[in-house]
Amino acid sequence: MIKRYNKLLIDLPKPDHPDANAAAAVQELLGGKFGEMSTLNNYMYQSFNFRNKKKLKPFYDLVASITAEEFGHVELVSNTINLMIQGTTFPADPDITPMQAAKDKRNTYHFIQTAQTSYPMDSMGAPWKGEYVFNSGNLILDLLHNFFLECGARTHKMRVYEMTDHPVAREMIGYLLVRGGVHVVAYAKALEIATGVDMTKLVPIPNLENKSFDYARKFEEQGVHRKLYTFSDKDYKDIDKIWKGNHPEDGKPLEVIRGMPEGAPVPDFPEIPEEFAPGISYEDYLEIAKRLQRSAGL
Repeated sequence: MIKRYNKLLIDLPKPDHPDANAAAAVQELLGGKFGEMSTLNNYMYQSFNFRNKKKLKPFYDLVASITAEEFGHVELVSNTINLMIQGTTFPADPDITPMQAAKDKRNTYHFIQTAQTSYPMDSMGAPWKGEYVFNSGNLILDLLHNFFLECGARTHKMRVYEMTDHPVAREMIGYLLVRGGVHVVAYAKALEIATGVDMTKLVPIPNLENKSFDYARKFEEQGVHRKLYTFSDKDYKDIDKIWKGNHPEDGKPLEVIRGMPEGAPVPDFPEIPEEFAPGISYEDYLEIAKRLQRSAGL
């Protein structure tokens, strides 16, 4: 089971302008082949289907704990997309065409299907597919795939970072470049323990160096690249059998954190009358409040 907290992994800045076209590009980091939907579901099904959990517990703990973090990554990218689209249209009489700006955007799904919010699709609007999940049942092969998946995801993040200077996108990507690097190193270490092969000689593919990215640098200064979380108070603690030693770049000690990051508030999105969302008027709200009071016996 996964215990959910009403927080984001990091605080996302309040946008001062919309950029719906950039949000369409960021969709690749959510629902693309190497997006967060893929990393989440790959690790989730590998953890569900893992064989010999007790005998191979450190490896199971690693995949299971990273699964929980990936759920938070999906949530973070989704909220980023929402914030980037916000403000593209304006409330007005329908005959004034208040959503006229939407027709010229790259991804009109954001305006027609989801009321200006994220969706499990890639940057071209193609839905995320379950066939992106790789779960062979062979531990070494699955770990090798996960290593490759994280490297591919990093490449895409680097490219989208260079496509937009929107502050919300860059804050999110900067953080995920650092956390994705953690997962690359973690799977490399797991493969080294399982096979004896020094996978760090294959790192970087691409370079894990984040100093070129302004929005990633501050997270590394906080030591985020050296921490691996259990995302559980009691379980998955055997990841310390894998996540140990020093970081291959700065040489500083790696650290297992029991639990999860402190987190930050989840953004609340205002109504969009021109999208009929959420479709609850002030009068409706008052009636709902009365019904809630009655159901509570007040």
